[in-house]
Amino acid sequence: MKYKRLGRKNDIAQILSRKMLISDTQSALDFIATAQYETDCDKYILDKSCIAEEFFVLSTGIAGAVLQKFVTYRKKLAIVGDYSKYTSKPLRDFIYESNKGNSIYFVNSVEEAVEKLDGAD
Repeated sequence: MKYKRLGRKNDIAQILSRKMLISDTQSALDFIATAQYETDCDKYILDKSCIAEEFFVLSTGIAGAVLQKFVTYRKKLAIVGDYSKYTSKPLRDFIYESNKGNSIYFVNSVEEAVEKLDGAD
């Protein structure tokens, strides 16, 4: 896994990948274990393209199950991408509520991700 350390304390790992890394609960657990082992960080920035599109269809249940794993294992995640194409009100509400929390963020840029994760402890 390639990554770059970011943040005020250099404690955020931006995962640099073009591969699909998260498509279900098991792949999320694999990601968490690998990222923790290889980066020794608890905060991750991941491009939206590394997450299966089904994640963004809330009726599949994938988003809730996957994000629960990050919360359970006390990992912070910022997903960077363009969310403007999504018109589903439940998804927009889900993103809004996630961004108000302290664990999972849906952001438009790496800079915004670092800002959110630096403030999340």
